[in-house]
Amino acid sequence: MTARIPSAGAAPTDGDDRLPPARFAFDTHTWKEIAHLLANLPVSLLGFTYATTALITSGALTLTVIGFPLLAAVLLGARVLGKLERGRARALLGVRVDEPSPLPLGRGGGLLQRMWMALKDPVGWRTLLYDFIRLPWGICTFVITFTSLFVLWPVLPFIARGLSNVDRVMVRGLLSPSDELERRIAELESDRGIVVDTAAADLRRIERDLHDGAQARLVSLAMGLGLAKEKLLEDPDSAAAMVEEAHGEVKLALQELRDLARGIHPAVLTDRGLDAALSSVASRCTVPVKVTADLESRPAAAIEGIAYFTVSELLQNVSKHSGARTASVDVWRSADRLLIQVRDDGRGGARLDAGSGMRGLSERLGAVDGLFVLDSPAGGPTTVTAELPWRDRTETS
Repeated sequence: MTARIPSAGAAPTDGDDRLPPARFAFDTHTWKEIAHLLANLPVSLLGFTYATTALITSGALTLTVIGFPLLAAVLLGARVLGKLERGRARALLGVRVDEPSPLPLGRGGGLLQRMWMALKDPVGWRTLLYDFIRLPWGICTFVITFTSLFVLWPVLPFIARGLSNVDRVMVRGLLSPSDELERRIAELESDRGIVVDTAAADLRRIERDLHDGAQARLVSLAMGLGLAKEKLLEDPDSAAAMVEEAHGEVKLALQELRDLARGIHPAVLTDRGLDAALSSVASRCTVPVKVTADLESRPAAAIEGIAYFTVSELLQNVSKHSGARTASVDVWRSADRLLIQVRDDGRGGARLDAGSGMRGLSERLGAVDGLFVLDSPAGGPTTVTAELPWRDRTETS
């Protein structure tokens, strides 16, 4: 009896005793892990040699003028090695690790500032630590993987997976950026831009107020006094009238300068504190305002100023837009936070993007680690809660 051999390409039938086609015992992911483990030895040798040689050399030269610049260059080079290692792990182990933010070395500052920035770079130091501990691990993984290829190949996929998981943990732990640190850096960069823009806007406002107000009035005053001087002998009565008019202009100019100074930093805030300053602001509001300030001590001058201008702008919004009959301002301290709450019984409907200055207040408070919460349903009432970090006044003295 002879066995029937199917033609090439025919599907196997029941009872067919042909052997299955040959194929690799390991899949692609396993072979990538094996390649990564075998490459650990040369890569770890390179990293360990770089780290030890560079650190010993720069450490020995710290007594000279080139020691610290050389160490800074070593840390910058470690960043490059870390980038290459993250790329290898991404290609062979499938580990997706974000790249750390680059050092802002080109944003100005002197050579010493840039060198200090490189010396305190946590990414470079963690990469050097990674290169140090990798040498014994690289030798271990190379020996185990190479031996298992010939002796323990039936269980090699399990060995490769276990060793590769340790590699994944090392890469994520030492070569990945700190999420919290990266987030904080991004926030600080954004807040710095907001502070710069706000300061520039305030300077333009002060310049505009001086040019359109007090400066124009003082120019008119100087011209009037000049005419009065010319008529002093010819027409004393007209000269006296012009001097009287100039005296009125001086009073108006002084009042405008006082108002401008109050807009920069009111004297009552410096002399008597937040409670009296907020009461002064409330007295100028077109809506009756009840002010309650429960503070046993005064916060730092910067925090006090931000709290004052926040309440001042909120009460201006109450006067202009709310249609309220009453309003209230409450200020108190809770642990390490200064809390401000402004309420009114107006029509509500205020929004951060409605052009009422609310968004600017939110950005200003956010720039100093503050918080701004707006609750203003249609029909009212409106409640604005602001938080600022508390710093004692003695800390800034």
